[in-house]
Amino acid sequence: MAAMLRRGLQRAGYAVDSVGAGTDAVWAIVETDFDVVVLDAMIPAPDGFEVCRQIREKDRWTPVLMLTARDGTHDKVRGLDAGADDYLTKPFALDELLARVRALIRREPTRRPTELRVGDLVLDPAGRTVRRGDTRIALSAKEFALLQELMRRAGETLTRTHLIEHVWDFAYDGGSNVVDVYVRYLRAKVDRPFGRDTIRTMRGAGYRLDPDA
Repeated sequence: MAAMLRRGLQRAGYAVDSVGAGTDAVWAIVETDFDVVVLDAMIPAPDGFEVCRQIREKDRWTPVLMLTARDGTHDKVRGLDAGADDYLTKPFALDELLARVRALIRREPTRRPTELRVGDLVLDPAGRTVRRGDTRIALSAKEFALLQELMRRAGETLTRTHLIEHVWDFAYDGGSNVVDVYVRYLRAKVDRPFGRDTIRTMRGAGYRLDPDA
């Protein structure tokens, strides 16, 4: 399959390097400025999930397209939480893979750490854990999702509409005051017990997680 993909990508005009094991993949990605990485999840150890996690920990943010024969939701979530940008299950059409590669190459590489950190506040999306320094903080599912969105965009003012669309969904038909309620819940758990004021109300605009607070 690797040989077939290499030929297909080369025919499409790409220069291609290929390796067959996880240790070689980590080395190659860390040492080379690739435009995109096509990474099979089931390569010899470490597997593709671990390769992706390791390269993100080494601050390599090349877009990653994960390939796997598994199509279960758990594996898709595992791949994305490890830092992959897109996910394609086998079998697939070469044209679809090429289209996904083109889309990823158009993106600017950006930091997508496997853990979100703002000061001493740390959120692990895969492990579903939050801690302030060494203290674990228990959050409900909605509180976790709201904090994750605020941390992903730390320093930005997010409107109530934005937060409803990203934390609840487009079909949510309740009032925007639900955001205010959950922000109060979050402050009571992640700020107040630690003497912090990181979740700021931007009057008339929304909320902002202040990375310098």
